[in-house]
Amino acid sequence: MVGSSVARHEHDMTRRFGAVVAAAAVALAGAAAAQTCGTAPTPPAAWSHVVWIFMENHSYDQVIGTENAPFVDRLARECGLATNFRNVDHPSLPNYMAATSGLPHGALGRFESDCNAVKGCRSRARSIFEVAPSWGAYEEGMPRACYPVFTGPYAASHNPAAHYTHLVDGRGTCAAHDVPYRQLQQDLDAGTLPAFAFVTPDMCHSMHDCSVGVGDAWLAGAVSRLTASAAYRSGGTAIFVTWDEGEGGDGGESCARSTGDSSCHVATLVVSPSTRPGTRAGQLYSHYSLLRTTEEMLGVGPLLGRARAAKSMRKPFNL
Repeated sequence: MVGSSVARHEHDMTRRFGAVVAAAAVALAGAAAAQTCGTAPTPPAAWSHVVWIFMENHSYDQVIGTENAPFVDRLARECGLATNFRNVDHPSLPNYMAATSGLPHGALGRFESDCNAVKGCRSRARSIFEVAPSWGAYEEGMPRACYPVFTGPYAASHNPAAHYTHLVDGRGTCAAHDVPYRQLQQDLDAGTLPAFAFVTPDMCHSMHDCSVGVGDAWLAGAVSRLTASAAYRSGGTAIFVTWDEGEGGDGGESCARSTGDSSCHVATLVVSPSTRPGTRAGQLYSHYSLLRTTEEMLGVGPLLGRARAAKSMRKPFNL
């Protein structure tokens, strides 16, 4: 009971802190957003870094065109936005696993309980973490590297790297590369950002437990720090911001081909020097498309699972 009380106290502190810094974070990001995209006419011959930021449990119309998410809305207008992007399933974990491995819907059933990353809730599938030239997962609220269970504001089900057997067991690299979020700034400052970087906010800043406004403010600060880095200014880094799933929906329902269910419709933002400001693409995309696009940008293959049949996002967003 004591541990539970401490966890609740930490979570409440996180919520209050997020609300306090909201206005400051948006102000920090606002001036820079207009200069973030469209600074290069063509994409680089080879991308050095691809960064994913996964937010939580909000449908497209809850974050696009709303006064509750001013930074997201501004970034959508001044960078790129996929307007017909679908999550794969409900609840959270199947989407994280599909996006990082290309696992088909039929292989995602074991993850429908948003389980801890323990035996019985792991996959032996290959993932982008294994095939990328280098990788890092940056988990806000995680107490130590590759932590497998829920604690305080940290959700193990939002940390897909910890669910892959090859990364966790034996000579796996999870403990070395799946690290607390604070390490991201150190890697940016040191010039050691990996080729593939996966960023997960805690349960408050992801919009899961706190308001859209609090999550929007956190995202403003996170994206601004990335775009201010030498890695981004060099022209070889792209950032994708997406949501794991829309709000509502039943577990076990495949969403990737559903065009009428708002619980499957999520926003996905594309931020890169070569993406023209105001780009909007209405093709039907999914988390499998995000995986395919990232593999192509990093020059790795063969394409994983359902990524092979997914549409690439490179051409519409000038990647």
